[in-house]
Amino acid sequence: MPPVFCVHSIDLSPAAKNLLAVALCGYVIFLLAISIFASRRVETEADYLVAGRRLPLFLAWGTLIATWFGAATMFAAAGAVREDGLLGVILDPFACAGTLILAGLFFARPLWNRNIFTMADFYRQTYGPAAELTGGLIQVPSYFAWIALQYSALAGLLQLYFAIPFSVGVFLVALITLAYTLIGGMWSVTLTDSFQILVAIVGLVVLTSASLSDPLLGNGNPLLGMSVLYEKLLSEHPEHLRIWPHYATAGSTTAYITSALSVLAAWATGLFGNIPGQDLQQRVFAAKDATTASRACILAGLLYLVFGSLPLVLGFASLVTHPGGTLDPVAYLANTYLSPTMLVVFVIAVVSMIVSTATSAVLAPATILGHNLLARIPYFKNERALFRDRLSVVLVSIGGFCIAMLGESLMGLLDIALSIQLCALFVPVVFGIYGRPRNQACCVLAMLFGFLTWSITHGIEVWNPTHISLLSTMQVIPSDFYGLAASIAGYCLGLKAGPTTSTEDLASTRDSP
Repeated sequence: MPPVFCVHSIDLSPAAKNLLAVALCGYVIFLLAISIFASRRVETEADYLVAGRRLPLFLAWGTLIATWFGAATMFAAAGAVREDGLLGVILDPFACAGTLILAGLFFARPLWNRNIFTMADFYRQTYGPAAELTGGLIQVPSYFAWIALQYSALAGLLQLYFAIPFSVGVFLVALITLAYTLIGGMWSVTLTDSFQILVAIVGLVVLTSASLSDPLLGNGNPLLGMSVLYEKLLSEHPEHLRIWPHYATAGSTTAYITSALSVLAAWATGLFGNIPGQDLQQRVFAAKDATTASRACILAGLLYLVFGSLPLVLGFASLVTHPGGTLDPVAYLANTYLSPTMLVVFVIAVVSMIVSTATSAVLAPATILGHNLLARIPYFKNERALFRDRLSVVLVSIGGFCIAMLGESLMGLLDIALSIQLCALFVPVVFGIYGRPRNQACCVLAMLFGFLTWSITHGIEVWNPTHISLLSTMQVIPSDFYGLAASIAGYCLGLKAGPTTSTEDLASTRDSP
């Protein structure tokens, strides 16, 4: 079923609806023209997958923040902070902003220096070809939920303003995203991202300013409105400003421990689950040098923390100005405060956010699928590199479309995507960069143990078998912690199970697909 915010509809005047439709069509055509222009730069697989490793700082940080600033930040975070306060948005934007800074400080330089295209290349160089295959098979499907989140969000927007059925909207969004990504690869994604993030930030700032100018808040003065909003939240909704569970409201010690561990799990998932992500590291690989890669991550993280907080302001503002009922804060406030012309600007800004994230989310797993998995098939050897990469974009788009049609909450989709990467892929990356000794078995076992343990314990959480005491007790600890602990155990077991891989053995695999 569609996400929560899709159930509401907004009645626009025929003139406003026509203006919005024309503007959206023109915007789509404009982005398509940028993609076609970008395709002129694509001559090799390196151009298609990592923009020839030539991105300067302003393009590198632009495409990074555009990749992060998607449907989860805009819609899900605003709704979550309205319902649950700051505790509902620990994962995004706070932890997700932190992971960019963390990546810039500790991971960008050593990974850029590997001269690789994908994280699966890293596993091959560090551990061996079996690790490359295992990591690729786990990571590619993990992105389907993230892609589906973007498709669902934009389809919900089409349903909201044009009453387009959700399933039709998902198909249209998937088709448009596929076209952008297919044509120019990383160059297309980078150029459209850098333009779209500027549009998105302008639209978000305009709506936030208009919302804070409400007579109940700033009465025309957005700066005053921010101050009044904080005072009203402090007096009327103090629980929404907590960043740690309150023991008195938990009800029991067990409930408090469960809540506290859930908060820690959200921080861990956001901070570390993104580190092995191909969407993040693909932009690191595309930077022109290691210093640019590191600075781009840190700058994007700081800016994401600032602009990613604006949807939280919208969620809080809606709680004060429109406290009754259930509504999507972003769409409702846009329809309430913006003129028809500014509403068009804002909707295009939202479309920019989601499309830029969706294209990045599609290209990331498609890169691994084509470069590391399909390349193993004799038909898809190097002479057909661009063909297999573009075919992979199509296949990944289909996978994301199928997941979107199944339906899931927005934050739930984000959590699943990051949890898989945290539990299965994070440990091999950290020990691969900073640890010695290592071998192929330790990487493969870490991936398999982490993924299987998380899958089982997450299944128990979803099933929620309160009638079985043992399983009910297990749910006190979040599934992410079980998976991460199992991954560490698998790595340690692998070190004892097999011989250490020599530098000469690894060197023989570095140029293989």
